[in-house]
Amino acid sequence: MKQQVKKGVLEIFVLAILMKEDSYGYKIVSDLADYIEMSESTLYPILRRLEKQEELKTYNELYQGRNRKYYQITTKGKKHITEFMDEWEDIRKIYDILLK
Repeated sequence: MKQQVKKGVLEIFVLAILMKEDSYGYKIVSDLADYIEMSESTLYPILRRLEKQEELKTYNELYQGRNRKYYQITTKGKKHITEFMDEWEDIRKIYDILLK
């Protein structure tokens, strides 16, 4: 269960970063560094999983003569964030009860 929760939260971190703007792997890792430590070897399986689930789509752009793969959040990915936030609100209420 703990591993599943962590996996789900990491997916939300990635989707949240992509809500701001389309991005590529190295930049996503850099942007996440302020919030959570994640290596590129951890990130890429998450990106592939989110793409397979149609929560992300990709496109290539030339950068300094090389193709760079960009990731873009889809409507389904945005819905995932909304559902997570709704669930998080319920968890926060339980947390508040436990602390009182």
